[in-house]
Amino acid sequence: MSKTVTCLYQDQQKAAAIVSRLEQAGLSRGDIDVYTDASDTLIDDLVDEGVPRSDAHAYAEGVRRGRALVTVECDDDAVDRVVGILDGEGVLDLDEQQTSWRADGWQGHDASASGGVAGMGSASSDVASDLAGSGRTTRARADAADVGGSDQVIPIAEEELHVGKREVGHGRVRIQSRVVERPVQEQVTLREERVDVERRPASGTTQAGTISGDPFQERTIEVEERREEPVVSKEARVTEEVVVRKDVEERTETVSDTVRKTEVDIEDERRSQGTGTTGPTDRKR
Repeated sequence: MSKTVTCLYQDQQKAAAIVSRLEQAGLSRGDIDVYTDASDTLIDDLVDEGVPRSDAHAYAEGVRRGRALVTVECDDDAVDRVVGILDGEGVLDLDEQQTSWRADGWQGHDASASGGVAGMGSASSDVASDLAGSGRTTRARADAADVGGSDQVIPIAEEELHVGKREVGHGRVRIQSRVVERPVQEQVTLREERVDVERRPASGTTQAGTISGDPFQERTIEVEERREEPVVSKEARVTEEVVVRKDVEERTETVSDTVRKTEVDIEDERRSQGTGTTGPTDRKR
């Protein structure tokens, strides 16, 4: 049996976010209705979906005041999961809302005071396009009751595992060269010449022929002093090398995961015609 779960939200954006979460959880978009327009038929529409009329009046008043109403039709076993999703950010307590409205003088929903409310506006999904204009999302639904001549379909799905690859950084090696200076000392022996000039009296009698030439001849003697200075030169030589290379290797890695597959069990409990006995159970996978 199917049930209708309803929740009132602060605004249309909050409702759009909840609808997106419901779809991500696997609920069919056709089982979700969003009301943002308090039309004259809103109460009857909610009653047709199984909402009590008293609550339908309150929901209609909330929509008229700019709130957004989300209704979800689901099976009994999915009610708790749907309620857990709907009870999210922006949900309003209907009883508290009614108490507040009655304090302002509200006696019940007045259909003549209903005014159109803009659609989802800037909501970013197909929810916005569904709500624009009409204010309500209406999709075809699958009947939960047995209806003659109608087909009920269970999709059989199977997942396939596709493994790709992408490059990721695994760290880096940076090598940077720089020049540093250190003081060095070397010893070198330098030679320096010095010229001494000494003037002294002659001893004894100068004999003719001791001094060659005429002693009264003008003479010039020139002696040059020389000395050595250190000369510094530098020679660069390579003492070692730093070689950077990148090696590439390939490896095979096994990726483990799980894939889902739909399996169907068919139990045929119909009695065999003419025998009045129950036939065997047919179970297929």
